[in-house]
Amino acid sequence: MEFPCADFVAGYGDANADFHVVGDHPGVHGGDETGIPFTDRDWSAAFFDALAAAGLVADVDLPAGSLDATHTFFSYLHACVPDGPDVDAAAYVRLEPYFDAELRAITADVLLPVGERATRHVLSEYTATDPDLATSMADLHGTELLGSGWLVVPVAEPAAWTAGDGRRLVDGLTTLQRTDYHRTADLGRFVAGPGSYYVR
Repeated sequence: MEFPCADFVAGYGDANADFHVVGDHPGVHGGDETGIPFTDRDWSAAFFDALAAAGLVADVDLPAGSLDATHTFFSYLHACVPDGPDVDAAAYVRLEPYFDAELRAITADVLLPVGERATRHVLSEYTATDPDLATSMADLHGTELLGSGWLVVPVAEPAAWTAGDGRRLVDGLTTLQRTDYHRTADLGRFVAGPGSYYVR
C-alpha cells in the first residue's frame, strides 16, 4: 500500500492474520526506525513479551528489528510519520480510508486497538459499543468485546502499563484462544449447489 506521505510505517505481519493489532501513529507507537509498528520505544520489549507469551508472535529480536508475526498483523490508524508530536483531525480523516482498506483486506477475527484513540475509533466504526469510553481503558484492558464481524480486545497504552498489565493481557488472550473465536459466515445460499461456503 502506498501512503500519501514520504515517511510512513506500513502494516507488518501475516496477511492472513487472526489478530490485528491497531495503533495510533508512529509518533506515539514507534516504528519509524525499524519500519515495524510498536518498536523503538522504551516499552516495546514488555509489549512484545506479552504478545509472545500469549502466542501472537515468536522469535522477537527488537534490536535486530525482526519478529515472527505469524497469525498477527500490526498497523496504525495514521501510518504517516508526523512532522511534530501531534496529528490534527483532518490528517486522521485523510488516512482513515487507508486503514479501513487494510483492516478489511486482512479480515482478522480479533482486533486489538492499542491506546485510547485507536480504541475509540475501533469501537465507533466496527462495533455497536459506546465509543465514549465511560469504562476506563484500565478496565477494558485485555477484555473481550463483541464487534460487527470482529471480536475486540482493547489494550491500555503500553507506555502507561503498571505491574500486572502485561499478565492481564496475556491471560485475556490465552482465555480467548481456548474458545472458537473465529468469525465466519456461511454464504452457501448465494452459490449453486447444496454445499457451504464459509468466509471471514
